[in-house]
Amino acid sequence: MLTQTANGDSRFSFWPRVREFAVPPSMIETATARRRSGDWAGACAAAGVDVDFNLRSLARTHGRELAARIRADLRHLAPDLLRWHMPRVAPDGLLRPGLTIPLARYDATGRDGPCPVHLVARTPPAWADAGQRISLALWDGSHSGFGAPRHPHPHPSRRFRLDLHRHLWDARRTGELRIRSAADGQPAGPPPVEGHSMPDPESQRTVPPGRRCAVDRWAAETRILLHAEGRSTGTATVRLGSRHRLLLDLVADVTEVMDVTGVVDRDGAGPPVLRITEAPTDGDVSALPVLPDAATWVLPDLELIRSGAIEPDRLHPLVASALVPDHAPTGSPRAPDPAGQPCLVECRGAQHRIGLVDGVLAPLDHDPAEIRREELLVALTGTPLPCLRAIDEAHRHPDCLTGVRERLDHGDTAGALAVVEGLLGPDAVLRGGALRDELETAAQRRITYGLYRAGLMGPGPDRIRQGARRRPRDQRSRPRHATLS
Repeated sequence: MLTQTANGDSRFSFWPRVREFAVPPSMIETATARRRSGDWAGACAAAGVDVDFNLRSLARTHGRELAARIRADLRHLAPDLLRWHMPRVAPDGLLRPGLTIPLARYDATGRDGPCPVHLVARTPPAWADAGQRISLALWDGSHSGFGAPRHPHPHPSRRFRLDLHRHLWDARRTGELRIRSAADGQPAGPPPVEGHSMPDPESQRTVPPGRRCAVDRWAAETRILLHAEGRSTGTATVRLGSRHRLLLDLVADVTEVMDVTGVVDRDGAGPPVLRITEAPTDGDVSALPVLPDAATWVLPDLELIRSGAIEPDRLHPLVASALVPDHAPTGSPRAPDPAGQPCLVECRGAQHRIGLVDGVLAPLDHDPAEIRREELLVALTGTPLPCLRAIDEAHRHPDCLTGVRERLDHGDTAGALAVVEGLLGPDAVLRGGALRDELETAAQRRITYGLYRAGLMGPGPDRIRQGARRRPRDQRSRPRHATLS
């Protein structure tokens, strides 16, 4: 699925649902509490992040100094914030599968000489993405890594990288989000060295209209990218689609300075200027630096706030404090799901109630003897009471099925079970139907993920086809075209 699909005009169809289900408030609260107490491993566990390396082993192979630097970064890692900003794909807003995203780079010396080590975040392949879990690993250029399971793309991605955007995962630098996203209406920056750069106004016409590109950010972000490569000017590429690339040429702007004698001096260099041109179709631009995807598009949360599609209280607290610093958190919890409350059913000309009794969903306005007679009648192919029909429908295909499915897809198994228990009761025995099928499918896919983690299951073609989609098209919670621009 193309990234621009997820970054199109999706304010009211894609990102609001992602923000509602992908990182639940309970995960944020638990991960934050553990991180603040110094338990970075516990914070990762709370945020669904697996750790695939051992710092003691790293200290033996690469030295204690490197291990201490990585440990310091891990103590400030906000894994729930990392999950919040991870790349996602349409139509369901799931994590982009099969990625290795660099978070930080460390210059180190191994047994064979200089050996840079990368702290990376990985997403499993699509056929094993149950639970939407993320893994932390270390990459030193070797094929074996540091004990991580086999991954289809172990090398750090050049396009999806967060080592130049530490404010998207490092709790010490989250305040930079307002500047880097241009939330105050000013071009993003600051540049890594003195001076300021802006896109050439004529060059901006090269960007296709309708795309939610952060063109005003590209100049400063290109400078940051080139500075990481050890250059102050140069050319980079930006990818807007599988076959659409632009060249970002950051060049020095030569200014004419007239001295007191009237002689024009053209040696004075002004701030660099970004020139945007179409990438040649017959040329090879793969060797050029790639503008990170996080710098290519307008921040989704910023669009949601500006359009009124979401309230700041529904954002991640670290994101809300950066984008809306003057907003005072209300601390009000999300509206409770009404499924756990007694509901009314039209039964034999009267309004009857069904609700939880002794841990199961039961009719409240029928005595047990009448219920036993009706159940016997149903066993003999009779027509059940409307109250019993409503209970049976709640077991097989409840109104909250879409929300349960969304939570299961995003890995919030606890939230999905809480909704089911709130509706049917903690002691209910599920009957055959769509709800039970969804829960069984989610459990089976978690087994597949466990086998992948253990290295007992390879990405065969049959498994890839089976894992491509979880459900047929006619069972989608919303139409595919809802997220297209």
